[in-house]
Amino acid sequence: MSTNQPLARHTLEAKYRRATIGNWILGAIAVFLGIVVLAQTLTGQSPTTGTSVAAESADGAQTTGGDMEFVRREADDPKAIGDVDAPVVLTEWIDLRCPFCASFSRDTLPVLIEEYVDTGRVRIEFTDVAYFGEQSEDAQIAAQAAANQDKYVDYITAVFDAAPDSGHPDLTREVLIDFAEQVDMPDMEKFTADLDDPQIRAQAEAETRNAQQLGVTATPFFVAGQAALSGAQPVATFREYLDEALAAVE
Repeated sequence: MSTNQPLARHTLEAKYRRATIGNWILGAIAVFLGIVVLAQTLTGQSPTTGTSVAAESADGAQTTGGDMEFVRREADDPKAIGDVDAPVVLTEWIDLRCPFCASFSRDTLPVLIEEYVDTGRVRIEFTDVAYFGEQSEDAQIAAQAAANQDKYVDYITAVFDAAPDSGHPDLTREVLIDFAEQVDMPDMEKFTADLDDPQIRAQAEAETRNAQQLGVTATPFFVAGQAALSGAQPVATFREYLDEALAAVE
């Protein structure tokens, strides 16, 4: 994803390469509509049904309102980093096969951790979705299996660090298990068993449905305070975005 708007980012790179100018325009419109759906949901209005993944990039920014019910603020949350009482929570929706998520994780996230998380000003909470097929869902389940052993952040970081510069990584079962070994998963037997747990799969499917109902049509998608942002934006864009969210609560 490579733009800024209220939280979104998705569509197969191959589709983009084949797209005509008309398809680009239609994709941009679809993303915009998805963002509007999210804003409507957050402000208590009725969202449009059947929200679908439309693109992996979008432009623009938008302010939202209402209670952020997806903000967890749980002290022992394995899918979060930072002070539970930080003034601002940045929620990020990710797909482990999303190339833009990998770019954000490698290039931007370390800077935000140093400047905002380590200083106690921002907490980051991750939510997994599966927008790129069966392997995305398998990876989503593997991420939860890692979270069950408090290895979530290590695991997703390892996956994103190894991702190709473009395109979607091939995350087979064997590869997912290899990543678990790389991050020294405490109990590999439990990890592999969790990959086949139907309850974890059902939880993963529910997370994806919830994201779609919110209007998260692409990844990475972000919400901080009352505003949303989409795509692997430059560090400067995230600084401005987070500074505005912090200023709103001061």
